[in-house]
Amino acid sequence: MNPNIIYPREPFKDMVYLKSILTNPNIIVGDFTMYHDWVNDPKQFEKNNVLYHYPINNDKLIIGKYCSIACGAKFMFTSGNHAMKSLSTYPFPLFIDEWGQDWKKLTNAWDNKGDIVIGNDVWIGYESVIMQGVHIGDGAIIGTRAVVTKDVAPYTIVGGMPAKPIKKRFDDKTIDKLISIKWWDWSPEQVKEKLSAIMSGDIKKLQ
Repeated sequence: MNPNIIYPREPFKDMVYLKSILTNPNIIVGDFTMYHDWVNDPKQFEKNNVLYHYPINNDKLIIGKYCSIACGAKFMFTSGNHAMKSLSTYPFPLFIDEWGQDWKKLTNAWDNKGDIVIGNDVWIGYESVIMQGVHIGDGAIIGTRAVVTKDVAPYTIVGGMPAKPIKKRFDDKTIDKLISIKWWDWSPEQVKEKLSAIMSGDIKKLQ
């Protein structure tokens, strides 16, 4: 129960705890959140999975605790946009010398949508894409190859391109209790003690 190790399934190297391999201060990940990749080195997550995340925007990728991120999931940031308010989608401000642009206005090349924020206990499916500015609530599930362009409510399953709600994982009363309990903020020892109740879906034993 050590969230600070790199490989939680030694000797296998296809899964990492993300917080242990991050170098970018604008990527913030909670304890026990893992990324699995059998195609590429999962330690290359920042390079291969967090796209168009340029420092000039200062936007952040924030992921909570106990999240499961499947192979090939992508987080698409603001700099991948092109300005829609312009009469042309061509990113003229990027080419400072060619078009006599001011580098201080570089961000005018794209529409700025802000941080991507992922809650706790979120499952992000294989090759799904989370777009800039999206917030995903605790306990949500993002389906395989979904393209998420809008916020996702807690404990909601979404899928498709663009992603749309499929159903809630639990009834509203149970969801409210889970959000109130916030078991992911417990110590690892407390989680282990209540693990059978968590895995069996017995919320009464969590209270």
